[in-house]
Amino acid sequence: MSDETPDNETGGKDDARHAEKMAKKKAARDKIMATKIDGKGLIIVHTGKGKGKSSSAFGMIFRHIAHGKPSAVVQFIKGAMWTGERDLIEKHFSDLCQFHTMGEGFTWETQDRARDVAAASAAWEKAKELIRDERNSMVLLDEINIALRYDYLDINEVVAFLKSEKPHMTHVVLTGRNAKEELIEIADLVTEMELIKHPFRSGIKGQPGVEF
Repeated sequence: MSDETPDNETGGKDDARHAEKMAKKKAARDKIMATKIDGKGLIIVHTGKGKGKSSSAFGMIFRHIAHGKPSAVVQFIKGAMWTGERDLIEKHFSDLCQFHTMGEGFTWETQDRARDVAAASAAWEKAKELIRDERNSMVLLDEINIALRYDYLDINEVVAFLKSEKPHMTHVVLTGRNAKEELIEIADLVTEMELIKHPFRSGIKGQPGVEF
């Protein structure tokens, strides 16, 4: 007769240990959750050299649309270039999401600082209007960090507005690399996308459904 423990008995002990471990985790998690508030409007920053900043932000916009929550998008840099997100929203969800493309293209395309400053200022005025409107649950300021990086907008004005005039339950998402420290400091959620590999470096241009 073997002295080895039957597999079903060993498995039973493992299951019991796992259940005990998960019960302790759940108790600890419940204790933490009991200290949290139900919610507030967040200032969310997506920055870094890696790909996915705007893509992640648009994922949040589509979640809002799925929940039937009104939202809005202001694009600060992208100009007349066609994008899948804008086409989808304007064709099928314009009742839930306002979409304003107010940039004139990448800064190296315009080559005119005065025009870039004017476009960024107009986009910021529209952004403030949309954020003040409490019907909007989320407002995405796409690539605003680029406008702030080149000082097309005053970072102090942007920070002061978000701190003093953003409605309590409105989420504001700000994307673009090189986010200013002043913005990071007041944000509730900051994600930095890290670049490890990118197809552009291998000679592959941006592709529909991936980049736009």
